[in-house]
Amino acid sequence: MKKGVLWIVVIILLVVAGGLYLLLREPAAETLKIGIVQIVEHPALDAARDGFIDLLTEHGYVEGQHVTYQIQNAQGDMATANTIAQKFKNEKLDLILAIATPTAQAVANLIKDKPVLITAVTDPVAAGLVESAARPGTNVTGTNDLQPMDEQFKLAQTLLPNARTVGIIYNAGEANSVIQVKMAKEIAANLGLKVVEATVDTSAGVLQAAQSFIGRVDFIYVPTDNTVVSAFSSVVKVAEEHKIPVIAGEDNIVPQGALATVGINYYRLGRQTAEMALKILEEGAKPETMPVESQKETELVINEEVAQALGINIPASIKEKATLVRNR
Repeated sequence: MKKGVLWIVVIILLVVAGGLYLLLREPAAETLKIGIVQIVEHPALDAARDGFIDLLTEHGYVEGQHVTYQIQNAQGDMATANTIAQKFKNEKLDLILAIATPTAQAVANLIKDKPVLITAVTDPVAAGLVESAARPGTNVTGTNDLQPMDEQFKLAQTLLPNARTVGIIYNAGEANSVIQVKMAKEIAANLGLKVVEATVDTSAGVLQAAQSFIGRVDFIYVPTDNTVVSAFSSVVKVAEEHKIPVIAGEDNIVPQGALATVGINYYRLGRQTAEMALKILEEGAKPETMPVESQKETELVINEEVAQALGINIPASIKEKATLVRNR
Protein backbone atom coordinates (compact mmCIF):
# COMPACT_ATOMS: atom_id res chain seq x y z
CA MET A 1 0.00 0.00 0.00
CA LYS A 2 2.77 2.40 0.98
CA LYS A 3 4.71 1.55 -2.20
CA GLY A 4 1.61 2.32 -4.30
CA VAL A 5 1.23 5.71 -2.69
CA LEU A 6 4.92 6.40 -3.16
CA TRP A 7 4.74 5.62 -6.88
CA ILE A 8 1.74 7.93 -7.28
CA VAL A 9 3.66 10.75 -5.59
CA VAL A 10 6.68 10.11 -7.84
CA ILE A 11 4.53 10.19 -10.99
CA ILE A 12 2.86 13.45 -9.91
CA LEU A 13 6.24 15.04 -9.23
CA LEU A 14 7.55 13.92 -12.63
CA VAL A 15 4.50 15.36 -14.40
CA VAL A 16 4.84 18.67 -12.54
CA ALA A 17 8.57 18.80 -13.22
CA GLY A 18 8.03 18.03 -16.89
CA GLY A 19 5.44 20.79 -17.18
CA LEU A 20 7.75 23.29 -15.52
CA TYR A 21 10.56 22.28 -17.86
CA LEU A 22 8.39 22.86 -20.93
CA LEU A 23 7.22 26.20 -19.63
CA LEU A 24 10.79 27.31 -19.00
CA ARG A 25 12.06 25.92 -22.28
CA GLU A 26 9.24 27.25 -24.48
CA PRO A 27 7.72 30.39 -22.96
CA ALA A 28 4.31 31.34 -24.30
CA ALA A 29 4.40 33.80 -27.15
CA GLU A 30 3.49 37.31 -26.10
CA THR A 31 0.23 38.74 -27.40
CA LEU A 32 0.75 41.43 -30.00
CA LYS A 33 -0.67 44.80 -28.97
CA ILE A 34 -2.02 47.06 -31.72
CA GLY A 35 -3.63 50.45 -31.23
CA ILE A 36 -6.16 51.73 -33.77
CA VAL A 37 -7.44 55.29 -33.75
CA GLN A 38 -9.70 57.13 -36.19
CA ILE A 39 -10.81 60.74 -36.15
CA VAL A 40 -14.53 60.04 -36.35
CA GLU A 41 -16.94 57.20 -37.07
CA HIS A 42 -18.21 57.04 -40.62
CA PRO A 43 -18.52 54.28 -43.25
CA ALA A 44 -15.25 54.86 -45.12
CA LEU A 45 -13.04 54.97 -42.03
CA ASP A 46 -14.91 52.07 -40.45
CA ALA A 47 -14.41 50.03 -43.63
CA ALA A 48 -10.67 50.75 -43.62
CA ARG A 49 -10.43 49.60 -40.00
CA ASP A 50 -12.42 46.43 -40.68
CA GLY A 51 -10.32 45.60 -43.74
CA PHE A 52 -7.13 45.96 -41.70
CA ILE A 53 -8.36 43.68 -38.91
CA ASP A 54 -9.86 41.11 -41.29
CA LEU A 55 -6.65 40.61 -43.25
CA LEU A 56 -4.58 40.20 -40.09
CA THR A 57 -7.13 37.66 -38.82
CA GLU A 58 -6.83 35.71 -42.07
CA HIS A 59 -3.08 35.56 -41.50
CA GLY A 60 -3.43 34.02 -38.05
CA TYR A 61 -3.59 37.09 -35.85
CA VAL A 62 -6.77 36.16 -34.01
CA GLU A 63 -8.09 38.76 -31.62
CA GLY A 64 -7.97 37.58 -28.01
CA GLN A 65 -5.46 34.84 -28.82
CA HIS A 66 -2.54 36.30 -30.73
CA VAL A 67 -3.38 39.98 -30.82
CA THR A 68 -5.28 42.54 -28.77
CA TYR A 69 -6.64 45.72 -30.31
CA GLN A 70 -7.17 49.01 -28.58
CA ILE A 71 -9.70 50.72 -30.83
CA GLN A 72 -10.27 54.39 -30.15
CA ASN A 73 -12.39 57.11 -31.77
CA ALA A 74 -11.57 60.80 -31.35
CA GLN A 75 -15.17 61.83 -32.15
CA GLY A 76 -13.93 64.61 -34.41
CA ASP A 77 -12.02 66.35 -31.63
CA MET A 78 -8.27 66.99 -31.93
CA ALA A 79 -7.80 67.34 -28.16
CA THR A 80 -9.25 63.84 -27.80
CA ALA A 81 -7.02 62.60 -30.63
CA ASN A 82 -3.96 63.92 -28.78
CA THR A 83 -5.11 62.29 -25.55
CA ILE A 84 -5.49 58.96 -27.34
CA ALA A 85 -2.03 59.32 -28.86
CA GLN A 86 -0.58 59.93 -25.38
CA LYS A 87 -2.41 56.86 -24.07
CA PHE A 88 -0.95 54.74 -26.87
CA LYS A 89 2.53 56.08 -26.12
CA ASN A 90 2.22 55.25 -22.41
CA GLU A 91 1.04 51.70 -23.09
CA LYS A 92 4.00 50.84 -25.33
CA LEU A 93 2.06 49.18 -28.11
CA ASP A 94 3.78 47.10 -30.79
CA LEU A 95 2.18 48.91 -33.73
CA ILE A 96 -0.34 51.68 -34.31
CA LEU A 97 -2.83 52.23 -37.11
CA ALA A 98 -3.96 55.84 -37.46
CA ILE A 99 -6.97 56.35 -39.74
CA ALA A 100 -7.45 59.79 -41.35
CA THR A 101 -5.12 62.78 -41.46
CA PRO A 102 -5.90 64.49 -38.10
CA THR A 103 -5.41 61.34 -36.04
CA ALA A 104 -2.34 60.38 -38.06
CA GLN A 105 -0.83 63.77 -37.23
CA ALA A 106 -1.67 63.42 -33.54
CA VAL A 107 0.00 60.00 -33.33
CA ALA A 108 3.02 60.86 -35.50
CA ASN A 109 3.73 64.05 -33.56
CA LEU A 110 3.99 62.13 -30.30
CA ILE A 111 5.15 58.58 -31.03
CA LYS A 112 8.57 58.23 -32.62
CA ASP A 113 9.76 54.82 -31.42
CA LYS A 114 7.04 52.48 -32.70
CA PRO A 115 5.84 51.65 -36.23
CA VAL A 116 2.92 53.86 -37.20
CA LEU A 117 0.78 52.87 -40.17
CA ILE A 118 -1.61 55.38 -41.67
CA THR A 119 -4.55 55.05 -44.01
CA ALA A 120 -7.28 57.32 -45.39
CA VAL A 121 -4.74 60.15 -45.56
CA THR A 122 -4.91 62.21 -48.74
CA ASP A 123 -1.36 63.60 -48.86
CA PRO A 124 1.05 62.32 -46.17
CA VAL A 125 3.82 64.64 -47.37
CA ALA A 126 1.74 67.82 -47.17
CA ALA A 127 0.42 66.66 -43.79
CA GLY A 128 4.00 66.48 -42.49
CA LEU A 129 3.83 62.76 -41.80
CA VAL A 130 6.61 61.60 -44.14
CA GLU A 131 9.54 63.20 -45.93
CA SER A 132 8.50 61.73 -49.26
CA ALA A 133 6.05 59.12 -50.48
CA ALA A 134 8.86 57.06 -52.01
CA ARG A 135 10.98 57.06 -48.84
CA PRO A 136 9.09 58.19 -45.72
CA GLY A 137 12.25 58.68 -43.62
CA THR A 138 10.21 58.45 -40.40
CA ASN A 139 8.50 55.74 -38.36
CA VAL A 140 5.37 56.39 -40.41
CA THR A 141 4.16 54.78 -43.63
CA GLY A 142 0.94 53.34 -45.01
CA THR A 143 -1.63 54.07 -47.69
CA ASN A 144 -3.12 57.26 -49.06
CA ASP A 145 -6.71 57.72 -50.19
CA LEU A 146 -6.17 60.26 -52.95
CA GLN A 147 -9.25 59.96 -55.10
CA PRO A 148 -9.40 60.24 -58.93
CA MET A 149 -11.02 63.67 -58.71
CA ASP A 150 -10.64 64.44 -62.40
CA GLU A 151 -12.65 61.29 -63.20
CA GLN A 152 -15.26 62.27 -60.61
CA PHE A 153 -15.80 65.70 -62.16
CA LYS A 154 -15.90 64.27 -65.68
CA LEU A 155 -18.52 61.77 -64.47
CA ALA A 156 -20.52 64.69 -63.06
CA GLN A 157 -20.44 66.43 -66.43
CA THR A 158 -21.51 63.26 -68.22
CA LEU A 159 -24.48 62.71 -65.91
CA LEU A 160 -25.25 66.44 -65.61
CA PRO A 161 -24.36 67.96 -69.01
CA ASN A 162 -26.05 71.29 -68.21
CA ALA A 163 -24.20 71.82 -64.93
CA ARG A 164 -22.19 75.03 -64.71
CA THR A 165 -21.66 75.55 -60.97
CA VAL A 166 -20.52 73.14 -58.24
CA GLY A 167 -20.77 73.66 -54.50
CA ILE A 168 -18.07 72.15 -52.26
CA ILE A 169 -18.52 71.69 -48.50
CA TYR A 170 -15.42 71.07 -46.39
CA ASN A 171 -13.70 71.69 -43.07
CA ALA A 172 -10.90 74.17 -43.68
CA GLY A 173 -9.22 72.87 -40.52
CA GLU A 174 -8.58 69.47 -42.11
CA ALA A 175 -5.35 69.49 -44.12
CA ASN A 176 -6.59 66.67 -46.34
CA SER A 177 -9.69 68.66 -47.28
CA VAL A 178 -7.76 71.84 -48.09
CA ILE A 179 -5.58 69.83 -50.48
CA GLN A 180 -8.61 68.25 -52.14
CA VAL A 181 -10.44 71.54 -52.59
CA LYS A 182 -7.38 73.12 -54.17
CA MET A 183 -7.25 70.22 -56.63
CA ALA A 184 -10.99 70.36 -57.22
CA LYS A 185 -10.89 74.06 -58.08
CA GLU A 186 -8.15 73.48 -60.65
CA ILE A 187 -10.02 70.55 -62.21
CA ALA A 188 -13.30 72.46 -62.23
CA ALA A 189 -11.69 75.48 -63.90
CA ASN A 190 -10.25 73.27 -66.64
CA LEU A 191 -13.73 71.83 -67.24
CA GLY A 192 -15.40 75.24 -67.31
CA LEU A 193 -17.13 74.86 -63.96
CA LYS A 194 -17.53 77.61 -61.38
CA VAL A 195 -16.89 76.63 -57.74
CA VAL A 196 -18.86 77.91 -54.72
CA GLU A 197 -17.32 77.02 -51.36
CA ALA A 198 -18.91 76.52 -47.94
CA THR A 199 -16.71 75.74 -44.94
CA VAL A 200 -17.62 74.19 -41.60
CA ASP A 201 -15.85 73.76 -38.27
CA THR A 202 -17.95 70.92 -36.90
CA SER A 203 -20.52 68.45 -38.14
CA ALA A 204 -23.24 70.64 -36.61
CA GLY A 205 -22.58 73.26 -39.28
CA VAL A 206 -23.01 70.94 -42.27
CA LEU A 207 -26.75 71.49 -42.65
CA GLN A 208 -26.42 75.27 -42.81
CA ALA A 209 -23.51 74.99 -45.25
CA ALA A 210 -25.57 72.75 -47.54
CA GLN A 211 -28.51 75.16 -47.33
CA SER A 212 -26.25 77.98 -48.51
CA PHE A 213 -26.09 76.25 -51.90
CA ILE A 214 -29.84 76.37 -52.55
CA GLY A 215 -30.47 78.17 -55.83
CA ARG A 216 -26.75 78.78 -56.33
CA VAL A 217 -25.26 75.51 -57.59
CA ASP A 218 -26.10 72.79 -60.09
CA PHE A 219 -24.57 70.01 -58.03
CA ILE A 220 -22.70 69.50 -54.76
CA TYR A 221 -19.32 67.80 -54.46
CA VAL A 222 -18.44 66.21 -51.11
CA PRO A 223 -14.71 65.44 -50.78
CA THR A 224 -13.36 62.84 -48.35
CA ASP A 225 -13.79 65.31 -45.53
CA ASN A 226 -14.26 63.57 -42.18
CA THR A 227 -16.40 66.32 -40.67
CA VAL A 228 -18.79 66.54 -43.61
CA VAL A 229 -19.05 62.81 -44.27
CA SER A 230 -19.88 62.14 -40.62
CA ALA A 231 -22.90 64.45 -41.07
CA PHE A 232 -23.70 63.50 -44.65
CA SER A 233 -27.36 62.96 -43.83
CA SER A 234 -27.64 66.77 -43.51
CA VAL A 235 -26.36 67.18 -47.07
CA VAL A 236 -28.80 64.55 -48.31
CA LYS A 237 -31.71 66.29 -46.57
CA VAL A 238 -31.05 69.52 -48.49
CA ALA A 239 -30.22 67.70 -51.73
CA GLU A 240 -33.45 65.68 -51.71
CA GLU A 241 -35.68 68.62 -50.80
CA HIS A 242 -34.24 70.84 -53.55
CA LYS A 243 -33.30 68.18 -56.10
CA ILE A 244 -29.58 68.98 -56.08
CA PRO A 245 -27.40 66.06 -57.27
CA VAL A 246 -24.47 65.11 -55.02
CA ILE A 247 -21.24 63.72 -56.43
CA ALA A 248 -19.34 61.85 -53.73
CA GLY A 249 -15.63 61.82 -53.06
CA GLU A 250 -15.81 58.17 -52.02
CA ASP A 251 -18.10 55.21 -52.60
CA ASN A 252 -19.39 54.55 -49.09
CA ILE A 253 -21.75 57.54 -49.11
CA VAL A 254 -23.36 56.78 -52.47
CA PRO A 255 -25.88 54.35 -50.89
CA GLN A 256 -26.61 57.06 -48.33
CA GLY A 257 -28.03 59.43 -50.93
CA ALA A 258 -25.26 60.64 -53.25
CA LEU A 259 -25.77 60.26 -56.98
CA ALA A 260 -22.45 58.71 -58.00
CA THR A 261 -18.69 58.53 -57.72
CA VAL A 262 -15.60 56.99 -59.19
CA GLY A 263 -13.46 56.10 -56.22
CA ILE A 264 -11.31 53.73 -54.29
CA ASN A 265 -12.63 51.07 -51.93
CA TYR A 266 -11.76 51.76 -48.29
CA TYR A 267 -12.16 48.17 -47.15
CA ARG A 268 -9.56 47.10 -49.71
CA LEU A 269 -7.40 50.05 -48.66
CA GLY A 270 -7.46 48.78 -45.07
CA ARG A 271 -6.44 45.31 -46.24
CA GLN A 272 -3.61 46.80 -48.27
CA THR A 273 -2.40 48.62 -45.15
CA ALA A 274 -2.54 45.35 -43.18
CA GLU A 275 -0.29 43.73 -45.79
CA MET A 276 2.26 46.42 -44.97
CA ALA A 277 1.80 45.63 -41.26
CA LEU A 278 2.66 41.98 -41.96
CA LYS A 279 5.92 43.04 -43.61
CA ILE A 280 6.82 45.01 -40.49
CA LEU A 281 5.74 42.32 -38.00
CA GLU A 282 7.01 39.23 -39.82
CA GLU A 283 9.80 40.40 -42.10
CA GLY A 284 11.30 43.18 -40.03
CA ALA A 285 10.60 45.86 -42.64
CA LYS A 286 11.19 49.43 -41.49
CA PRO A 287 8.55 52.12 -42.10
CA GLU A 288 11.19 54.70 -42.99
CA THR A 289 12.11 52.77 -46.15
CA MET A 290 8.62 51.50 -47.08
CA PRO A 291 6.99 53.68 -49.76
CA VAL A 292 3.52 55.05 -49.08
CA GLU A 293 1.15 53.05 -51.27
CA SER A 294 -1.89 54.03 -53.34
CA GLN A 295 -4.82 51.91 -54.42
CA LYS A 296 -4.70 51.44 -58.15
CA GLU A 297 -8.20 50.09 -58.77
CA THR A 298 -11.18 52.41 -58.84
CA GLU A 299 -14.86 51.61 -58.84
CA LEU A 300 -17.73 53.40 -60.56
CA VAL A 301 -20.76 53.47 -58.26
CA ILE A 302 -24.15 54.95 -59.16
CA ASN A 303 -27.26 55.22 -57.01
CA GLU A 304 -30.13 54.19 -59.31
CA GLU A 305 -32.78 55.38 -56.87
CA VAL A 306 -31.30 58.88 -56.66
CA ALA A 307 -30.84 59.07 -60.44
CA GLN A 308 -34.48 58.11 -60.94
CA ALA A 309 -35.68 60.69 -58.40
CA LEU A 310 -33.68 63.39 -60.18
CA GLY A 311 -34.86 62.32 -63.63
CA ILE A 312 -31.33 61.52 -64.75
CA ASN A 313 -30.91 59.00 -67.52
CA ILE A 314 -27.76 56.94 -67.02
CA PRO A 315 -26.09 56.28 -70.39
CA ALA A 316 -25.82 52.59 -71.22
CA SER A 317 -22.05 52.93 -71.74
CA ILE A 318 -21.69 54.04 -68.11
CA LYS A 319 -24.33 51.78 -66.64
CA GLU A 320 -22.68 48.61 -67.91
CA LYS A 321 -19.44 49.51 -66.11
CA ALA A 322 -21.01 50.64 -62.86
CA THR A 323 -21.92 49.05 -59.57
CA LEU A 324 -25.55 50.05 -59.16
CA VAL A 325 -26.84 50.67 -55.64
CA ARG A 326 -29.98 52.01 -53.97
CA ASN A 327 -30.51 54.00 -50.78
CA ARG A 328 -29.96 52.08 -47.58
